[in-house]
Amino acid sequence: MTAKKNNRMVRWLAGFGRRHKRLGLFWVAALIGLALPWFPSCESRDVRQCQVNSIYDGDTMRMTCSGKRVKVRLYCIDAPEMGQRPWGRESRDYLRSITPKQVSIQVRTRDRYGRLVAVVSDSEGKRNLNIQMVQNGQAAVYRKYCHDRSYGQAEGMAKNAGLGIWSKPGKHQRPWSWRH
Repeated sequence: MTAKKNNRMVRWLAGFGRRHKRLGLFWVAALIGLALPWFPSCESRDVRQCQVNSIYDGDTMRMTCSGKRVKVRLYCIDAPEMGQRPWGRESRDYLRSITPKQVSIQVRTRDRYGRLVAVVSDSEGKRNLNIQMVQNGQAAVYRKYCHDRSYGQAEGMAKNAGLGIWSKPGKHQRPWSWRH
């Protein structure tokens, strides 16, 4: 490249930077926005003590928290739908059997239906019911919304052991596919 062409390119690049100052700022903001959900310190620390009123299926509960009735979707898991017989009923019944009347929930977000999406534990916070559902083959990991590797490890162990939904192949293993 000749010196003349080199100087022309340097001037063009310098002019581009002056004309598009906000473009660099946009990319920095975009990268921060994309990376933020992956940092555990950014997760919600909203922990509540609640009373379980009812369990609809293997990943949805109704509760009373601080006098307010709320609907809670279990974070990171997707259980078979009630129409996926017998898997939906088995999943719901298993969740009912392991859920105490008083629970602790750690709210992560709200879903598009307005439900709280939360990790549900016993009232002391020692037993994570979400993970327990996956460990016992009663729910699959909803990878589209789950960024916690421990759920994938629990699912792998349940698959290898052929527990619950992993005992026979089918769409009950992927409730998100069955819904569509």
